[in-house]
Amino acid sequence: VQKHPEFDCSYPTVNRYVTASKQERKMSKTGFLELQWHPGEAQADFGECDVILNGQRRTCRFLVLSFPQSNAAFVQCFLGETAECLSQGLMDIFQHIQGIPRRLVLDNATGAGRRVGEVVRLTQLFQRFQAHFGFEVTFCNPASGHEKGNVENKVGYARRNYFVPLPSAPSLLEWNAELFQVCELDNAREHYKKDEPICTLFEADRKALLPLPKLEFEACRYEHVKTNGYGKFVLGGCHTYSSSPMYAEREIVVRVSAHFIEPLDEAGDAISRHNREFGSERTDTVDWTTMLDQLMVKPAAWKNSVMRSQLAYEVRDYMDEQDKSGLKQALKLIKDLSNQYGLDVAMTSMQEAIVRKRTEGLPVNAAVVAARIVHYGLHTPGEAGPDMSRYDELLPASGGANYGSK
Repeated sequence: VQKHPEFDCSYPTVNRYVTASKQERKMSKTGFLELQWHPGEAQADFGECDVILNGQRRTCRFLVLSFPQSNAAFVQCFLGETAECLSQGLMDIFQHIQGIPRRLVLDNATGAGRRVGEVVRLTQLFQRFQAHFGFEVTFCNPASGHEKGNVENKVGYARRNYFVPLPSAPSLLEWNAELFQVCELDNAREHYKKDEPICTLFEADRKALLPLPKLEFEACRYEHVKTNGYGKFVLGGCHTYSSSPMYAEREIVVRVSAHFIEPLDEAGDAISRHNREFGSERTDTVDWTTMLDQLMVKPAAWKNSVMRSQLAYEVRDYMDEQDKSGLKQALKLIKDLSNQYGLDVAMTSMQEAIVRKRTEGLPVNAAVVAARIVHYGLHTPGEAGPDMSRYDELLPASGGANYGSK
């Protein structure tokens, strides 16, 4: 009124006008537009679930990639929600469907990057990932999950249908392979609105996919870390991993992927390999094979080594009875079998050979058991073999045919 003397409306009139204007603007924001999604466009998001891995209940994050045009979806499971997990999950799905979506819609919580206003900052790994596969990426506005409503619904659907009751698997890699089969079976059902099977509608998406690049992509990052006096290093502030005592008090490069942690030597080869740990609880992961070289050089440390306490008592007692030369040979046998078949198979084969009193020629006997475990299974019954009844008729049990007679 001070600025505009000609204004002759009362305060209540202005108040009612402002209230009505606010209500009108609020109503215009609460409605949603029905969008048309083209073939080859996809949405991605993470959900949370529980999985029993190797007998232990673990809280996991599952990645869902959905195609709104057909309502097809594919799921992969991880222990975290990092850029490595996102890139690895998308790459595995791309390989499974043999193509790449032309456009991918993400939100700010997927580990790919952040959108602040109109500015989008991608993580270094996801930037390399996008450049390698050549798809377009679009980020939703913050706190606007409805902008990718198809995958939001798919996350809930996958949690209710794929993870109830709790799935059980030896490892995430095996469960992820099974998840692809589960998704393919689910995509055979009819679309909720188009009265056609989802897998049939997905063929239009498949034809619109970009081709896979010829070169593979490493969905990992590299970090420089400093080891302590035991050759161990820390990642994530609370997760300790072993490299090797030979690399104590040194700076090394570590390869960090979605599932594994690998410290590297000067040539870029893995010194050891660990399952990647997530969460805020402290962990200490050791690769026992990295201790073998040091124990062979210093066999006197065997009785107090951490590795000794982890062995089956039959193997431990056998190695305790050996002199220095015999202990070195036993440690070398464990190392050779571990390099060829893995530590678990090496220890099981040695235990079986010792329990069965096959310590004479232990390297040969343990190697035979290890090969049987890997290729046939330790308790798999032998094959029936060919039918020998014809030879039984030809060669009587009394001593065989008389080859000297006519």
